[in-house]
Amino acid sequence: MSSLADFITKNRTLPRIDVMKLTFMFAAPLCLCIGMVALVSCGKKNFLDQTETSNLDEKAVFTDSARTVNFLTNIYLDIGFAEGATRFGNGGLDAACDEAEPQKSASITTSVQFATGTVNPSIISADAWNTCYTNIRRVNQLLKHLPGAPIPSYIRNAMAAEARFLRAWYYASLLKHYGGIPLLGDSVFNVTDKIPAVRNTYKDCVDYIVSECDAAAGALPLERIREDYGRASGGAAMALKARVLLYAASPLFNGGNIDPQNAVTGYTDNVQERWKLAADAAAAVMSTGGYSLNEDNATAPGYGFYKLFTLRVNPEYILAKMQGGNRELETAWQPPSRGGGQGGFPYQDFVDAFSMANGMPITDPASGYQPNDPYKDRDPRLAYSIIRDQTPLIQNNGLKEPVNIFLNANGAGASQDAVLAGTPTGYYTNKMLDENIAANFIHGSQRCFPLMRYAEVLLNFAEATNEYDGPTQAVYDAVELVRRRAGLSPYELPDGLSRDQMRTAIQTERRVELAFEGHRFWDVRRWKIAEQTQNKTMNGMKVIRNGSNVTYTVFPVRKHNFRNAMYLWAIPQSETAKSPELKQNPLW
Repeated sequence: MSSLADFITKNRTLPRIDVMKLTFMFAAPLCLCIGMVALVSCGKKNFLDQTETSNLDEKAVFTDSARTVNFLTNIYLDIGFAEGATRFGNGGLDAACDEAEPQKSASITTSVQFATGTVNPSIISADAWNTCYTNIRRVNQLLKHLPGAPIPSYIRNAMAAEARFLRAWYYASLLKHYGGIPLLGDSVFNVTDKIPAVRNTYKDCVDYIVSECDAAAGALPLERIREDYGRASGGAAMALKARVLLYAASPLFNGGNIDPQNAVTGYTDNVQERWKLAADAAAAVMSTGGYSLNEDNATAPGYGFYKLFTLRVNPEYILAKMQGGNRELETAWQPPSRGGGQGGFPYQDFVDAFSMANGMPITDPASGYQPNDPYKDRDPRLAYSIIRDQTPLIQNNGLKEPVNIFLNANGAGASQDAVLAGTPTGYYTNKMLDENIAANFIHGSQRCFPLMRYAEVLLNFAEATNEYDGPTQAVYDAVELVRRRAGLSPYELPDGLSRDQMRTAIQTERRVELAFEGHRFWDVRRWKIAEQTQNKTMNGMKVIRNGSNVTYTVFPVRKHNFRNAMYLWAIPQSETAKSPELKQNPLW
């Protein structure tokens, strides 16, 4: 069967134009606006490549095959907005939780507001609400016009399935942020229409997203290859379903919502069977045999973990934000000397979450941890996730040189990268960075940002199964696959763990394996432990070098504050002010 790219290449009625700007009214539900939609092609090199522009109207788009496909491609452009490393201008979700300290900013940003507990409906970022509903409307526009587009039916069917997956993806993002939100079906509202603003129940939203994922999974190939690589697949629909059901089974939403009798903020009852639904959905992804961990412990312990994020095509990514050569993460996370320093800075508390290479936590007296040599013999993922003092890092001259974060004996910084100068915590982020790329290089990495990958599916399965059946052998197997790929030796978990002990092990594994990928912020909320993890002083590390003498001192960076209202995002006041039907989340 031909791919979308093949069909358009053979049947396009236009010159090869990869980006076209379509100007017409985009009345994003609950947020009326005029939108400029950048349309991009599914060319063979990269279906998100872009070149020229021209102005079009709605009729011109949907009566042309190339433009119709490009309209669908445009809906992918925002797919990774929530996980962006600089989403709030000075950090992303990592800097809004206990992973990282936000970059200093002249303005008060959403990341700082969440860290300090001062966030409120009048100042919270509206990006989730606006971006998701704008793209949901675009999906509905496409589905409305697709039956009349001059495209073969088998191509139209695949496009419709992709669109329905994308709509489910954006609804799932809204659900994570706000709880139950208005479901709009296939309606396309205009400026003069009365737009429904009554929020559907949490159950309604979960059921709708799951049904859309099922429909997309049944109509799309398990994996997308060659020209269609990066587009929504059956595997992506299955993995999204598993994630949504895992969240739905979690304490915050499974009868433990912050307003227990409010069906919008979660289920009003606690049903253990919801964990089984989540486990079964994750198991379905695992049983396809289409995905595996990118493992390489021969080159170096845990090297497969590092290499994964530099590979554009790999066996582990189920869905990624596709993009051309880029240095976005290097610019966000590398030190100023390399042209970076625009994102968040890891906390010592995050560093302490990594075990020793023998798999034992550093708090265990038998682990071998040495406070006067704190990075020796640690989980290999630590070095691949953080930049510490003396980490070798490439310069724009092509040479790898150590990053000087230490202070001299007199307290002066050794370079612009020093603690309290370049970094407020003594660390920079190394996760997903290409060791051969610096932010101030001309060329970039071919990296695509992971949105769903197989390691998450394994941990989703382990968590849900442990909560339903306890620490079965299947739970051990799933977690140990992740630990083995990490390069831990031994990678096996202790025998005879209780359900509670396994829960702690899984939560720790998620914290270090999925760090800086947009999970921690949500995990501590759905587990309903944010009152403990996000309501404490976060720390950094000062390294002082006096000749060969080196001392390590933990110091306080910021007191984080958490209120129960913050388990769910506030709906922006600009939205609730438009309609009395749109009810704000509790406690805001």
